[in-house]
Amino acid sequence: MQEFTVVIVGAGPSGLAISACLTQNSISHIILEKDDCCASLWRKNAYDRLNLHLASEFCSLPLMPHPPSGPTYLSKYQFLQYIDKYVAHFNIKSHYCRTVESAKYDEIRSEWRVETKNTIEGILEVYEAKFLVIATGENSEGYIPNVPGLNNFEGEVVHSKNYKSGSKYKTKEVLVVGCGNSGMEIAYDLHNSGANPSIVVRSPFHVFNREIIHQGMRMVKYFSVGVVDTIITLWAKLKYGDLSKYGIYRPKLGPFNLKNVTGKSAVIDVGTVEKIKEGSIKVVSSYITRIEKKKVVFENNMEKEFDAIVFATGYKSIANGWLKDYKYALNEKGMPKNAYPSHWKGDHGLYCAGLARRGLSGVKIDAESIAEDINQTFNFHN
Repeated sequence: MQEFTVVIVGAGPSGLAISACLTQNSISHIILEKDDCCASLWRKNAYDRLNLHLASEFCSLPLMPHPPSGPTYLSKYQFLQYIDKYVAHFNIKSHYCRTVESAKYDEIRSEWRVETKNTIEGILEVYEAKFLVIATGENSEGYIPNVPGLNNFEGEVVHSKNYKSGSKYKTKEVLVVGCGNSGMEIAYDLHNSGANPSIVVRSPFHVFNREIIHQGMRMVKYFSVGVVDTIITLWAKLKYGDLSKYGIYRPKLGPFNLKNVTGKSAVIDVGTVEKIKEGSIKVVSSYITRIEKKKVVFENNMEKEFDAIVFATGYKSIANGWLKDYKYALNEKGMPKNAYPSHWKGDHGLYCAGLARRGLSGVKIDAESIAEDINQTFNFHN
């Protein structure tokens, strides 16, 4: 058994950011990571052409901003270079290949007991700490809806988490389910790779290019959300025109207001809308009712055969599986029980980071808030 002031579960951007902040305050801690590297989602489960959709000024971690001379929009590989520099600069030493099997709060000792399997040596390790931070992220496990007949689909089924490139689907008919940023970008990548993509658009969403959303994020620092929403929505309408004729509808709430209320992000267009207008990417505005062999049947009685289905249907948190006393910070779905902006703090020294659906800027704010709260609490009791 080993004792630390803080145990952090997860070596993604959230865990690394908290570690850097705790190191600045000389607070002992350990990061437990089930994979064999840090930022494994970015290294192993991000498609090849991925670029950060927001400008680098909104995508830095605490204590190390991106240099102004660097690129405005980082590629996946540039962001990983930044992560590696961050780890080296703050001398962050994560314990890899540690799968947390249970974490319980000991009310008598007022400590967290974390049992972890060292998957390299095959042994059980136990850690105790005053504070426990859930930094496993909201993208821990891909979610695929239960579609009748999916198990018998004769083509390939893949979640966006495992999608790498459209090159293997050249000339193939591919259905993308999900019209968020991942779904729209994957459809674009499939088209560029010579595939014939169709995308299921089931609900309204906002769509902007990088420049519009970049300026909107700058404006929101100085103007109300309502004013900024009005300006950038009008700007987008002037740029894209009426998209309803292509099966794309805008929500009634403005983009920043919608983000604050529901956590749903606007789509940052990488060229997909133009291909939809051309007819190169087909929009299906209907639910899937069932699948028969390679045939997909939709609610409007339309049916078509596909060679592959890519589910860009989001992720789910799996922290509730190992965190036995999750009720101190999380709800039944493994997401924060407290509303934003108090989402990050639970009871009995339990915290959660990177679960606010606010991207890397949210990760930075969470890490700073958690580290400061731990520092104040720790110093008060010592």
